[in-house]
Amino acid sequence: MENRSYQYINHINSPIDLKAVKRNDLTVVCDELRQFIIDEVSKNPGHLGSSLGVVELTVALHYVFNTPYDRIVWDVGHQAYGHKILTGRRDRFHTNRQFKGLSGFPSPKESEYDAFGVGHSSTSISAALGMSVASLLKEENNRNVVAIIGDGALTGGLAFEGLNNTSVDKNNLLIILNDNQMAIDPIQGGFTQYLVDITTSRTYNKIRFKAANLLKKMNIITDNNIRRIIQFNNSVKATLTHQTNIFEGMNIRYFGPVDGHDVEGLVRILSDIKDFKGPKVLHCITKKGKGYEPAENSATEWHAPGKFDVETGERNSTLTSVSTPPLFQEVFGETLLELALKNEKIVGVTPAMPSGCSMIIMQKEIPNRVFDVGIAEGHAVTFSAGMAKEGLIPFCNIYSSFMQRAYDNVIHDVALQELNVVLCLDRAGIVGADGATHHGLFDLAYMRCIPNMTIAAPRNEIELRNLMFTAQQPNMGPFVIRYPRGKGNIIDWRQPMKALEISKGECLKEGKDLAILTIGTMAGHAQIAIEQVEKKYNTSIAHYDIRYLKPLDEAMLHEIGKKFKQIITIEDGVIQGGFGSAVLEFMSDNNYDTHVKRLGIPDSFIEHGTPEELYTMLGLDAEGIAKSITECMKSSKILKFEKIETGR
Repeated sequence: MENRSYQYINHINSPIDLKAVKRNDLTVVCDELRQFIIDEVSKNPGHLGSSLGVVELTVALHYVFNTPYDRIVWDVGHQAYGHKILTGRRDRFHTNRQFKGLSGFPSPKESEYDAFGVGHSSTSISAALGMSVASLLKEENNRNVVAIIGDGALTGGLAFEGLNNTSVDKNNLLIILNDNQMAIDPIQGGFTQYLVDITTSRTYNKIRFKAANLLKKMNIITDNNIRRIIQFNNSVKATLTHQTNIFEGMNIRYFGPVDGHDVEGLVRILSDIKDFKGPKVLHCITKKGKGYEPAENSATEWHAPGKFDVETGERNSTLTSVSTPPLFQEVFGETLLELALKNEKIVGVTPAMPSGCSMIIMQKEIPNRVFDVGIAEGHAVTFSAGMAKEGLIPFCNIYSSFMQRAYDNVIHDVALQELNVVLCLDRAGIVGADGATHHGLFDLAYMRCIPNMTIAAPRNEIELRNLMFTAQQPNMGPFVIRYPRGKGNIIDWRQPMKALEISKGECLKEGKDLAILTIGTMAGHAQIAIEQVEKKYNTSIAHYDIRYLKPLDEAMLHEIGKKFKQIITIEDGVIQGGFGSAVLEFMSDNNYDTHVKRLGIPDSFIEHGTPEELYTMLGLDAEGIAKSITECMKSSKILKFEKIETGR
């Protein structure tokens, strides 16, 4: 596998090189590209199944269109591995998702071939429509713009908003629907069944197009009335065939369904339709994981499989051993089921992430009380609000960075009405290899300013269980629990749950010289740093776990303000407006003579890398925190310390 030889891929450094390949050899190119992706992802984990499913489509697009002048906008950007390899990044693809390496998603900063930055779903149609309209306004009439939407992204509301305007704004947009009936998990919702049922004759579309052109040349129809004629044709067709087509009903030309794995067929049809005026949809049927049997058979597990053996398909186990701490996601899933079995009011809601957030555990046991609403975060929140209004207790689990898409729903539909929706923000803080689009760094700041909210962050798995237990107590109102991705540090986490008093933090360690205030799992980094500093210097450092960002433990903060002149706050969220800002505001509002040093995420988007690499870069690992504590002590005129000789 290490020395695999490729006839074509090794010599394709741009789409120009691809165009030099004979059309009947493109199948070989696809085979090689697919194998290259499999080989690379097996050693350097990433998103596998989605990119395998669009290999032929990727090759056909770059073969037919003049990229980067023609714009190709990918939706759910983890489909774009083949695109990256064909556009000059093959030799660097081994750095994909690694610190200082290639991004796992299209990024205009990385390549001119990446027409638009993507990482969250359902954005392609709106962005590409904007590009197409702009091209016409600039009289760049020969520029093609293509949006590729798939992996469940058409279930998102923004996609339908884009479609709605595509049907009325003057544009030549081509929308390619990559229909594989999958997101990470199987797609839910009526539109999925609609795509299964939809059939439209390609011959019918060609005849209609030729007839329209002929009538236009004869001055019988004009551009102004052609849409009315198309609408009339659609109504006649629906009457005769008892079939409707939502795209044609919106005056968007529809072609398909076509075989998304027939590269020569795709080249032919793309060549035929690329210069058609007006908006159009090409419906491609694909198989997620195509060409690698394990990924075809288990699309969810092979969405992002981690390292694996190419020949055997054996994956590195992601199951939790009884002798190692579990993932926070597993603790959430197990605890939710445990609570739901005791409280029949509890329901689970997730926007297409039942496996990722482990709600699938409850889904398997109590399927009628778990709702996968598709990639529709705003709907997930308001849907939860509706159930809460009727007395249920929804645990609505949405990744922190995805919750940004539902902000108005949280304010208008949950907080304003004081409804007991438990918003569980998974993947809070530094996420890792998915990078800037997925880091959950803003939730503390954007949730803190909303009235009626309780906002909590557990420092470990037991705290997560206790907070979940607390949130489903009577009259809790809007309740946010944010927790990180990955493993905790407690093996024996299945302990009896108890309610935690709202707004009450905890003093983890007494001290007299300086106070460290943490929220969430940053307590672990701080604890190690405190031990390092106290071991090296004659000093006494207190450590407080605030636990609740809102409402704050004001009694504890008053105690800290009276006792300490030097305070350091630590959070894995943005400094501006976050936890440290809340402490700083409190000390200022209450006229405490304190110096508050805030440690957290600076005012910038953070790149991809392992959490360890990123925490080190940001000075939020134990060593970095220890350094900040030392610097604070050195600059203080209050604290005294002497270096202890350690013999080193």
